[in-house]
Amino acid sequence: MKTLLSAFFFFILLANSHGQSSNFVKDNYTKWDRQITMRDGVKLYTVIYIPKDNSQKYPILMERTPYSAGPYGETNYTTNGPGPSQLLSEEKYIFVTQDVRGRYMSEGKFEEMTPHQFSKKTPKDTDESTDTYDTVEWLLKNIPQHNGRVGITGISYPGFYASASLPDAHPAIKAVSPQAPVTDEFVGDDARHNGAFFLMDNFSFLSYFDAQPSQPVANYNPLFSAKIKDAYDFFLKLGPLKNANNAAYFNNKGRIWNEYLQHETYDEYWKSRNIRTALKNVKPATLVVGGWFDAEDLFGALRTYEAIEKQTPSNKNQLVMGPWTHGAWSRPDWSSFGNLNFGSNTAKYFQEELELKFFNFYLKDKGQWNAAEATVFDTGTNEWKTFETWPPKNREAKELHFQANGKLTWEEVANAEGFDEYISDPHKPVPYTDGVFARRNNQYMIEDQRFAARRPDVLTYETEPLTEDVTLAGPLTAHFFASTTGSDADFIVKLIDVLPDDTPAPSPNPKNITLAGYQQLVRAEVLRGKFRNSFEKPEAFVANQITDVKVRMPDVLHTFKKGHKIMVQIQSSWFPLVDRNPQKFMNISEADEKDFQKATIRIYHAPKNDSHLHMSAIKP
Repeated sequence: MKTLLSAFFFFILLANSHGQSSNFVKDNYTKWDRQITMRDGVKLYTVIYIPKDNSQKYPILMERTPYSAGPYGETNYTTNGPGPSQLLSEEKYIFVTQDVRGRYMSEGKFEEMTPHQFSKKTPKDTDESTDTYDTVEWLLKNIPQHNGRVGITGISYPGFYASASLPDAHPAIKAVSPQAPVTDEFVGDDARHNGAFFLMDNFSFLSYFDAQPSQPVANYNPLFSAKIKDAYDFFLKLGPLKNANNAAYFNNKGRIWNEYLQHETYDEYWKSRNIRTALKNVKPATLVVGGWFDAEDLFGALRTYEAIEKQTPSNKNQLVMGPWTHGAWSRPDWSSFGNLNFGSNTAKYFQEELELKFFNFYLKDKGQWNAAEATVFDTGTNEWKTFETWPPKNREAKELHFQANGKLTWEEVANAEGFDEYISDPHKPVPYTDGVFARRNNQYMIEDQRFAARRPDVLTYETEPLTEDVTLAGPLTAHFFASTTGSDADFIVKLIDVLPDDTPAPSPNPKNITLAGYQQLVRAEVLRGKFRNSFEKPEAFVANQITDVKVRMPDVLHTFKKGHKIMVQIQSSWFPLVDRNPQKFMNISEADEKDFQKATIRIYHAPKNDSHLHMSAIKP
């Protein structure tokens, strides 16, 4: 969604650069700009592209967005699209894009994520589901040559609005594709992960997004512009989180920023915005899409699919997970990422074999739709795999146990009790990436972790070289026993694929990457320790007391090849991706510089305190 920063908008332009002629849209579509009245009288600005060819009827394919439906005015045509891909644009649908209430040219007050409310006090109560319903009703009554069927799609925040169309959906909505949908912002998307605040992304994104005019406007002026050359240095010098409200930055003008920081536990503010609980009685066919390298909404894609499966098991609900960053499946080409080469254009595969066929089948009765329940990319073998369920049924539970001397073993070793320790210093936090970057380095999710392994405040556990391929599929949980001299602590757990020492360098190799011994990040997640037992009721750590901690991590499908090693790293800062924990039990948004303190953190192992990584494996 959101944490795509201001660079999000440049990315969207890239993603929608379909290679069409500059006159394609104007030559093939008639543009309407309309104000559609909702049940409470609020008017939402809606841009409609209708095929000029009136020899047949067309379905409607809609996206609702907080990022502008422009260009505005019926003589101002988009130069790309108008659909989400070149294929869909050339296939021809009636394409609709709408500014959601309170954003850009739409009336009303914008609220941060308002999922479906099943019990409404009055007939005029609204949420994103009712706004979608009312919009569809107007479109069916006022647009010529439609075939009576509607599809909804969207990436990121528009992915949330796609999900929001599902509960009590308008009967005309037949197919919905939530793509990287924002889903639960406290537990795993955008704002926080397991309670830990994602500082860098939200600071940059909300500097723009949180500028909310009192009336409809075509363009937004940001609240502030921060000149950042080195994000690590900038945020360290910024100091405690509350300093972001200094006059140079939010200056207490950021409503959403303040809401995020005022609600430090999983209270009603966050619960009411969690759309998972609303995904019941879903009737439209759904195609949930996500990327394994999505730094923003990996959680959202997986958990949206899961929520529909659990609460509407009879629904035709399918999942696609590819080797993509946020929205990369909509680009013209996604054959590689960083030093990874996928051997094919994975974006083209998605657009041709999945997205186009999904909407054509359900909205046009055209072609066949034979996709598997789950179409998932193995990031270790660079292969598409299909499954009857996700996670796959034929899984075997496995555990990797932390041992002394940095060893990681499949079997628990009955040796003497022991522990490993490090000093976590919030004044020298562990960086999330290696190097100097002004904005988030998107490649951190596959980055070589040797820079972290060299630090004394990062623990590293590693297996012997594997004697056979190991394919992990599904969720991961790091279950370990820890103590701290402080009263709070963050725990970042990283799963890493260690390449053999004889691995050749990539070719070509303009950045002089060394793959011999490369520690490729496969999955990582953070837990704010005070939420280890409850997101609603945080608990302080008792100093030096051994404490049971579980860090639940997003799913994987990754084959660790024979000869590779599996590594786990544990650390207590991930800066400035995640804000600094003062390691003192308190509301961190209220912390002063004096509250930040060093802490000695221990991770225990051996039989009594069996720290391990719990996972599931399937045969390759």
